[in-house]
Parts: sequence; structure tokens; C-alpha cells
Amino acid sequence: MSDTAQPQLLHLVIGGELVDLEHNTFKNLDQVDIVGVFPNYATAHAAWKAKAQMTVDNAQMRYFVVHLHRLLDPEQDEKHSH
Repeated sequence: MSDTAQPQLLHLVIGGELVDLEHNTFKNLDQVDIVGVFPNYATAHAAWKAKAQMTVDNAQMRYFVVHLHRLLDPEQDEKHSH
């Protein structure tokens, strides 16, 4: 990576049917839909939105954007905020 390159901010999009709408607990982990890993929030959000719209008829189905970069480097947000 060159000095001028943007940092890679990985995001994961996953979804599945929830036990109830009060908690983020999947009914069946074997059926969790792993949409993919994306290089930034914008592309992850686009993938999330597409999947969420495809499943709009199922109220129990939810998709999430997970900020992998925060898990991989918890201090990263702090470094970039100064």
C-alpha cells in the first residue's frame, strides 16, 4: 500500500431470520446469509440495501453491516479522528 492510498475499512454484510424483533438472535445459524466482505461502508451499504429490499416481505428477516475494521484494529477510529 502506498502512502497516499486510503486505509482499507473492511465491512461484512450478513443476514438471516431472527428469533424475534426485540433481539439480534438468528433462528438458525446454519442459514445465516453471508453476503460478503466489502472494502468500504458505501459498497457494504449498497449490498445491505439490496438484500434488505429483496426480503422486505419477511418481517423476521434482517441484514446487518458489521464494521470488521473496528474489530481488527479497535484503535483505528481513534487514530483517524485526530
